[in-house]
Amino acid sequence: MRAVIQRVKNADVKVDGKTTGEIGEGLLILLGVGPDDTEENADTLIKKICNLRIFRDENDKMNLSVKDIDGEILVVSQFTLYADCTKGNRPSFVNSAPPDKAEKLYEYFKEKCKLEVRKVECGIFGADMKVSLLNNGPVTIILER
Repeated sequence: MRAVIQRVKNADVKVDGKTTGEIGEGLLILLGVGPDDTEENADTLIKKICNLRIFRDENDKMNLSVKDIDGEILVVSQFTLYADCTKGNRPSFVNSAPPDKAEKLYEYFKEKCKLEVRKVECGIFGADMKVSLLNNGPVTIILER
């Protein structure tokens, strides 16, 4: 699994002009699933993400997690995180999981996140989504499990 994590002041995702997910301060997670990924990979990634100390404390140090600040999470599926651009100029996506497997792990990831933070919103798997965010920092971290 690959995740691009962005610390945000707010973020939302729309499908066909309708908002499907919207959060205030917290994390926007763009999530890609690989062909060999498992629920164990998802569990490891969720634990790491929810405990990352990337929010500022009272001393202006990045020392607090999304859980510490009672933040929110927006999860958006992003198979393009597995793009292979080594040959030519058109990316290949053969390294991403098949859609049925990817959707199952995406849904699992979202549900497990709900056990960690009070509000988890999401996009719609496989849809053409429009994501808006106000990046806070900016702070952007890439994780892989």
